[in-house]
Amino acid sequence: MDLRQLRYFVAVAETRHFGRAAERLHMAQSPLSQAIRQLESQVGATLFERTTRRVDLTPAGESLLSDAYRILASVDDARRRVERVAAGADAVVTVGATDLAAYRLLPRLARVVSRRMPAVTLRFRAGLLTSAQEDALDERRIDIGVLRPPVVRPELSTRTVARERLVAALPAGHRLAARTSVSLTELRGDDFVAYGAPGSVVDSVAVQGCLGAGFLPRRHAEARDTPILLTHVAAGEGVALLPESVRALGTEGVTYTDLEEELRVDLALAWRTEDRSPALVRLLDVLADHARELDPATAPTPLLGGLP
Repeated sequence: MDLRQLRYFVAVAETRHFGRAAERLHMAQSPLSQAIRQLESQVGATLFERTTRRVDLTPAGESLLSDAYRILASVDDARRRVERVAAGADAVVTVGATDLAAYRLLPRLARVVSRRMPAVTLRFRAGLLTSAQEDALDERRIDIGVLRPPVVRPELSTRTVARERLVAALPAGHRLAARTSVSLTELRGDDFVAYGAPGSVVDSVAVQGCLGAGFLPRRHAEARDTPILLTHVAAGEGVALLPESVRALGTEGVTYTDLEEELRVDLALAWRTEDRSPALVRLLDVLADHARELDPATAPTPLLGGLP
């Protein structure tokens, strides 16, 4: 039994006439009759009572008709779902992100996608540093990453979506906490709290900034995620240099102060260059159209339209 036979059977059952069924199916009556006989042979039952005037369903035929409707409807639904997925309309896209991107940029990204691509489901994996996201992209555990460039894997493409300055996170009782801005040289004698993970772009920029100010920061504590890092700062264990989006966390016991030096980090989208799936292509185009909506406060570098 195949789908073609079921469609033939339904046409005859609905018209109660082989000739009219053949017209509906745009075929000759003889091969239609032959196909129905083959179907009856396969199921081991007579499906139609045939007379010179009409064709009626047997009890076995009535039973098969109910199943045929359900089977054909299910197949049609499956075909439509596959067509929508192939067109990028229905899909699941897994997004990886750094801690701070999860707090600030991901909600905006989710709102844009929900509005412009409502049939697409986004899944998020937060708390991943750039190196971890590169691994996740390579292993296809995520489809797109929101990370701090640069990336080292040549098989990945990136687009910058935001550029933000580093600020000083100080314990609330710090001697400089009341200042609106501080110079790195004023932090020379302080202990520092950092992410401490290999490949941390924020740590690298912070260290380079301190070296430019004439000193190597003395690292007292490390934390792999931002809330724990800020807990160390709040406890008075040291100061930290972090992207200014950290202000949105509002951690009790921590004061954020601008740096007089201009230290900046980028936030970028990253994906596998070879990935040409319709959902990803459409998602990147949508995010390109809404670049400023993703990060209006920091006037992000505009995305380029379309995939390279």
